Amino acid sequence: MVTTRYCDFKREDVYEFARASGIQNKQRGDELQFLYCPYCNGGKNRDKYSFAVNLNNGQFKCLRSSCSVSGNMLTLAADFSWFSLGKDVDAYYRTERRQRYRKFGKMKPIKPKSAALAYLESRKITAATAERYQITVQIERENVLVFPFLDEKGNMQFIKYRKTDFNPEKDSNKEWCEANCKPILFGMYQCNLENKTLIMTEGQLDSLSVAESGIENAVSVPNGKNGFTWVPYCWDWLQNFNTLIVFGDCERGSITLLGDMRRRFHGTVKAVRQQDYKGCKDANEILQKYGQDAVRNAVDQAEVLPMKQVEELADVKAVDLFSLPKIPTGIKSLDRVLSGGIYLGQTVILTGKRGEGKSTLGSQILANALNNGNTVFAYSGELPDYFFKRWIDFQIAGKHNVIDRAGENGTVNYYIPKEKTDRISTWYRGRAYLFDNQSIDDDEPEELLQIIEKAVQQYGIKLVLLDNLMTALDVGMSVDLYRAQSKFVDKLVKMAKRQQVAVILVVHPRKNSSGADDNDSVSGSADITNKVDVVMTYKRDKDLPDDRRLLTVSKNRLTGKLATGEKAITLFYDETSKRISDNTRDFTESYGWEEDTDGFISVDQIEQLEIPF
Repeated sequence: MVTTRYCDFKREDVYEFARASGIQNKQRGDELQFLYCPYCNGGKNRDKYSFAVNLNNGQFKCLRSSCSVSGNMLTLAADFSWFSLGKDVDAYYRTERRQRYRKFGKMKPIKPKSAALAYLESRKITAATAERYQITVQIERENVLVFPFLDEKGNMQFIKYRKTDFNPEKDSNKEWCEANCKPILFGMYQCNLENKTLIMTEGQLDSLSVAESGIENAVSVPNGKNGFTWVPYCWDWLQNFNTLIVFGDCERGSITLLGDMRRRFHGTVKAVRQQDYKGCKDANEILQKYGQDAVRNAVDQAEVLPMKQVEELADVKAVDLFSLPKIPTGIKSLDRVLSGGIYLGQTVILTGKRGEGKSTLGSQILANALNNGNTVFAYSGELPDYFFKRWIDFQIAGKHNVIDRAGENGTVNYYIPKEKTDRISTWYRGRAYLFDNQSIDDDEPEELLQIIEKAVQQYGIKLVLLDNLMTALDVGMSVDLYRAQSKFVDKLVKMAKRQQVAVILVVHPRKNSSGADDNDSVSGSADITNKVDVVMTYKRDKDLPDDRRLLTVSKNRLTGKLATGEKAITLFYDETSKRISDNTRDFTESYGWEEDTDGFISVDQIEQLEIPF
């Protein structure tokens, strides 16, 4: 059976094998199950779904006792010519079986010719180093340098040539190698395995320059920065070392070989610092211009590069959490629980039964944010734009600016004079934005997030209201819905943190939910409440009057302070202004648009207005 060796498993390889095989398959848990085994074809009885590949590690097995084949993705790549894991893997696992690399007979140590010594000395590499690495020139062409690649036992495996008088206008190739040779690292035979540090360069002259500077274990790759066919053949040998120093070519601000070797080498990987190249391209140029001390310094000062997404705890700046920027909700009892409001970068889930006012609470927080001078964005999947504007305008106007008149059948109609709605619109112009839900298409979920992020960047938005998750996804009730919810919320949370914007996401509760935990009652994927920072539930209580509501905070990641059970927040709802608050005096509180009193109209003028019903 083929072993995993150096190859990094990727889940995409399993799906590619399924596609290439053409065998019907289905995913079940962490496995991709195939209608029949590609080895035994299900046997005489055509047993179904006896062959499965694990999506986490690529291991496969046939459950039929007469077959029982097992292995991993490399096994499949070796056994089936129609499936490939890439040219590097193919070169090892396929070429090794189909043909044998060229074998060189036992050879005496090569003595460098004078032409080789002369050229190497011009590159500051002495005869002693040339003899140790057995560098010479071709017999018939003394302008062609010969680099013998000897394995750890001293056996010739690969030969590379370099033209010493290369002219790009006349010559097609500067370097080339013997055909059908096993690719290995140059300098393996000269390494001291007691020394656990290996230095890797791109070119042979560079590894010779490191050796010339008195540094052990300098090797170079056979086929340049992009050729890694040597890795499988040198993998076991590489395990002799626990530290790798990459001394590649410094090109356009990056060092060759580094990215690939950080991924492939299992020990510590260091890199020569860019400043230690001293403006040079490689080790040999440093040797020629600045001498051996500069090469040694470059190796000695090599650093472990910081891992992506890993940072030193000591480097993290200490901050006062309560001094971080936040958006007050305007509901004092809630702001006390949230330690001042919704912090920028936080995502809040607001849930509650249909028709009990969770959307109204969301727009109330949006209105309060506007009153505090913030710029806001809203997505309302269930309301047309004019209805959303009407609703939030009532909350901004306040009870004292709303006119109520009796309607038909004993109903009451509410109205804001046009002069005041115009002033309100002028007040929040340039600070309040709404997603045009008439422009919805099949790709809305992804497009919506892109539009939100672009709006945040372009307009300086600090608070986003998404009402609600179901309409934002627009997919059927299926397993796909839960995957889509989880993916959407994950991206939303990351966007909020990346752009430092506060987000309120309105979510319906589960149908017939009777659980004690409000977090578990949120509709859809169970993990979406795990992803967000705050979970709030707005609901009616049969023991309270019709104008009262309860607000619970069942998750508060920042401080852990909650408002559940007896500590739930009691809120008041005013039908006239649609305002929600923990203090009824707030129903007549004036917002910023009223600061200019020149626009007020008198009671007598109100009586003369024609009010439509």
